[in-house]
Amino acid sequence: MDIFTLITILIVIAAVFAYLNTRFLKLPDSIGVMVLSVVLSVVMLSLDTIDAPFFSVVRNSVAQIDFNRVIFDVLLSFLLFAGAFHTDAAKLRVERKSVILFAFVGVLISTFLVGTGLYYAVAWLGHSLSYPACLLFGALISPTDPIAVLGILTKFKLPESVKLNIVGESLFNDGVGVVIFSSIYRIILEGSDSVSAGEIAWLFVEEAGGGILLGLLLGYGMYLLLRSINHYQTEVIVTVAGVMGGYLLAQQIHVSGPLAMVVAGLLVGDQARQDAMSHTTEEYVDKFWELIDVILNSLLFVLIGIELIVIEFDLSQWPIYLLVIGIVLVSRYLAITIPFTMAKRWLDLDNKAPILLTWGGLRGGLSIAMALSVSNDVPHKDFIVTITYAVVLFSVIVQGLTMERLIKRLYPGT
Repeated sequence: MDIFTLITILIVIAAVFAYLNTRFLKLPDSIGVMVLSVVLSVVMLSLDTIDAPFFSVVRNSVAQIDFNRVIFDVLLSFLLFAGAFHTDAAKLRVERKSVILFAFVGVLISTFLVGTGLYYAVAWLGHSLSYPACLLFGALISPTDPIAVLGILTKFKLPESVKLNIVGESLFNDGVGVVIFSSIYRIILEGSDSVSAGEIAWLFVEEAGGGILLGLLLGYGMYLLLRSINHYQTEVIVTVAGVMGGYLLAQQIHVSGPLAMVVAGLLVGDQARQDAMSHTTEEYVDKFWELIDVILNSLLFVLIGIELIVIEFDLSQWPIYLLVIGIVLVSRYLAITIPFTMAKRWLDLDNKAPILLTWGGLRGGLSIAMALSVSNDVPHKDFIVTITYAVVLFSVIVQGLTMERLIKRLYPGT
């Protein structure tokens, strides 16, 4: 199947599901599209017993989709820039202490807790899984997915400080998670004896620090270009070129593209709006990136849903799936509560915030993409992919659908 045919099919499916959700289900956009995609996958799986040749064609077509490349090389740059561009940078600066604390320290704590909990849980259930492999899962599942979070939270009313912390943390912690994941993955592939602590520290500085620096340079460069002209068509093209060219450059010089896109998006969305865009340009750039966000979000959640067709689920292992979901949620709560308790005096958050930050920490396509990027030579790769998918499904559908009810219970006046 050629790339044009594939994109056409995915766009058509996304449009149909978006319409059905808007017309009938009336769920938050991302959840509705994903629910319908999962239903489609279940129907396809049931057809396997009815028409095996037809199912084989469908399965082979879905298997041709390189989910990891689609997420990292195509969707992620646009979605992160769009999300950051529409985030109020001035308000986010007020919450910068807690955002940095949860995005950096929280991911490290969660990675260790999830990995350790999974290691002992599978051993208790009579299975064998190496500790590095458990930590690898902890690293890929700990960052909250900015795409999933931003696509759902926009529909809910909740205290501004809590919302900014959830959104801000999700924008930054994926870069941290990717660096931790890469470090553990390298240890697994090369062996712990050949990778030093200094190399891991340098990898973090290079990836995260380099990504932030590139984002600042990229954002300021776009700001200067936008300020020098007043032609909205050209200014829209400048932002698109900045995102695509900047992300490609980040990949070439081996720095964090996601962090670069977040920083550039925040800078352009803040400074360029104030000083470099006319009212007409701001309106067109705003609407353009809003549409990009909606379209690509729909595509992403269609992909997550139909990926169920090619992921081998062993339904007899449901106790493990439930146990892993519980471990991830408890670890997330502790990873928020520990730094929150230690730094409570200078955080502008109430005691209800950790609960909402825990339940609002959704996982999405980023975790699946990292899991699928693991080499088939790594032991238990299929198990890691399966439990990742189980957590993502629970996260987006169950946590996403119950967010509004939890918000109303915790903050009755909202």
